[in-house]
Amino acid sequence: MERSVLSRRLALRRSSPGKPVRLNQWNLERLPIAFKVPGYDRDRLTAGILHIGLSGFQRSHEAVYTDDYLEASGNLEWGICGVGLNESDRKIADVLQRQDFLYTLVTRHPDGEVHYRVIGSLVDYLLAEDDPEAVLARMSDESIRIVSLSVAEAGDGVGVTGDELDLDRDEVRHDLARPAKPLTIFGYLAEALRRRRDAGVPPFTIQSCDHVEQNGAMIRRLLLSFVSRQDPGLAEWIAAEVAFPNSMMDRITPVTTSADIAELEQLGVKDHWPVCCEPFAQWVSEDDFSLGRPAWEKVGARFAADVRDEETMKLRLLNGGHLVLGHLGRLHGYGTTDECLRDELFTAYLQRFLEKEVTPILARLSDGEVAAYREAVMERFRNPALRDQLVRICSESSTKLARFLVPTIQDNLAAGGSVRLAALVVAAWCYRLSRQVTEESSAVEAGDVLQDELQAAAAGTRGDALALLRVRSVFGDLVEKDAFVEAYQELVTKLFEGRGIRELMEAELAAGASL
Repeated sequence: MERSVLSRRLALRRSSPGKPVRLNQWNLERLPIAFKVPGYDRDRLTAGILHIGLSGFQRSHEAVYTDDYLEASGNLEWGICGVGLNESDRKIADVLQRQDFLYTLVTRHPDGEVHYRVIGSLVDYLLAEDDPEAVLARMSDESIRIVSLSVAEAGDGVGVTGDELDLDRDEVRHDLARPAKPLTIFGYLAEALRRRRDAGVPPFTIQSCDHVEQNGAMIRRLLLSFVSRQDPGLAEWIAAEVAFPNSMMDRITPVTTSADIAELEQLGVKDHWPVCCEPFAQWVSEDDFSLGRPAWEKVGARFAADVRDEETMKLRLLNGGHLVLGHLGRLHGYGTTDECLRDELFTAYLQRFLEKEVTPILARLSDGEVAAYREAVMERFRNPALRDQLVRICSESSTKLARFLVPTIQDNLAAGGSVRLAALVVAAWCYRLSRQVTEESSAVEAGDVLQDELQAAAAGTRGDALALLRVRSVFGDLVEKDAFVEAYQELVTKLFEGRGIRELMEAELAAGASL
C-alpha cells in the first residue's frame, strides 16, 4: 500500500476512535490498518464472470483467487457478478448491495493468528426473483465470458447423486414449457445460450464449482438432458461449442456466525456477512475456456489436462473424512471437528479410515502424495481457530454420503477391501435419523431434500435393519452387496439395542476393522 494512502487511513481512524465503520467503498480508507483493502481501482472494474449460487465457499475461493489476480495484474475486466435465483438469496443480496459488494475474508490460522482482508472482486449481485430479465440480459452480454455456478447453492432439482436432472420437477417442467421465463439454473443457462447463439455472440464457458467428481462433465450432461427436451438444435450447438472444464476446489469454509460478525465490530468494522476460512486453498482445473480466463495460475491455481486423480483424493479423504467426524461426532455429542480430534479415539478412528479404506483405492497416485494430503487433512481438521461445525458438515447428508462415502465403499467392495469403518458411519446416521422421528431431536439437519423418505426408512429400521439401505437414490445397490450388508446390519442393530458409539468405535479399532 502506498505511504500516502496508509497515512490517510491512520489519520482517519484516529479521528473516530472506537466507532465501528460500515463496510462500503466510501469507507475503505477508514478501516483499521489491520484490514487489507483492494489496491486496484474498483470504479473501473467490470464483470467478465457471472456466478450463480454465491455461497460462502465461492466467496472464500474463486472470488479470492480473482481478487488476487486483479491485484497482481491490473486487468479490470474480470470482476464477478453474483446471481441468486431464489427468495432465500435476498438476505445476501441486500447485504452485498449495502456494502458495495464488499465483504471481509477472515482467515484463521491454527496458531491463533487471524488475517482480515476486504475482497473487492464482486461488482454486482442480481436477484432473479426480482428481475429475471436483468439476469438473462447480463448472461447474454458479450462481456460475460465465464458463467461459474454451484448447483447445490442455487437450490435446483437434480438427483441427489448428481447423476441426472429431475425432469418431472415442477420448476423444470415450467422451464421446458416456458423457456423465456426460467426458474432454474438450467433454464437460465439454456435461454442465455440461445440468445447468444441467435445474436451471433460466442458462448460463455460454464465452470462448475460443485464438489463432485468430474463436475464440468456432470453439468454438461445435466444441461444437455434438459435442452435436448426443450430445443434439440440448441442442444447440438451447446454440445459442439460450449466448454465445461472439470475442476477441483478445496478450502474449508465454516458457516458465518453471529460471533464472527461481532468480532469484526469489536475491531471497528461493521460487516453484516463476512466469510471465515482456513489458510489452505487449492484449485486445480482443466484449461478449457472458450473465451479466455483470468491468469489464475499466477496467483496459485494450477491447470492440468486431467484433474481426476486430485479430485478423487480430495473428495474421498477430505469430504469423506468430514462425514466420519460429522456423524460419529454428533452422535457422541461433539460440536466441531477440532473438538473431535482432541479425543484420541476419534483421531485414531479417522486415521484408520483414511489409511485402511480410502488410501488403497487411490492407487493411481503416489504413496507420498497421498500420505502428505492425508496428514494435511488431519491438521486442517484440528485447526481450533476455525470452529468448523459438525452441523454444517452433516447438512444435506443424503447428497454428501452419495458423493463422498458410497463410492469409497463400492470401490473397496470391488477390490475386496475393508468397509466396516464406513459402515459404522452409515449406521450412526441411520440411528440419528431414527432419533429425529422418535425424540424430535436435532438429529437431521434442515434442508435435506430426502428428509421425509430418510426419516421413514430410519424409523422402520427396528423391523427391517436394511430399510435405510433401500433408499437407492443415496446408496445405489449397496443393499445387494453381502459384505457391506453383513457389516452394516451388525452395527446398526447394536446401536438400536443401545450400544454406545464409543464402544463400537473402540471395538472396530481393536478388531483391526477387517472384513
